[in-house]
Parts: sequence; C-alpha cells; structure tokens
Amino acid sequence: MTFKEARAGAGLSQIVAGERLGISNTTISMWETEKSLPRADLLPKIAALYNCTIEELLGSVDTDAA
Repeated sequence: MTFKEARAGAGLSQIVAGERLGISNTTISMWETEKSLPRADLLPKIAALYNCTIEELLGSVDTDAA
C-alpha cells in the first residue's frame, strides 16, 4: 500500500490529512511521490489516521505469510 492509497482509502484529501497531522499538504504530497518519507515519530499518527498499520504504510506486509 502506498501513502496515497492509504490516505485515499481513509477518504481524506491531502489538505485534511495535513491539518490533522499538523503538517502541510505539500509534505503529504512529497511522501506520496516518494520525494521524502515521514519522520519515524509521525508513523503511528499516520497509521492511526489512515486506519492501517505502520508496516502497511511502509510496504513491508507479507500477504503470503501463513
């Protein structure tokens, strides 16, 4: 899952997500275009806002695991 997919799946615009996280929508855009990554301390807040796990945000979920 990409940051954009997670945000869109939560039904949030970049502006609303940025407001709720206390950052600019430009920062959200940079994550979504992979020009930068969020600070580690923001990952739990992003995951909670987007209703997913940190692992899903970072693309490290193994969907084939038994």
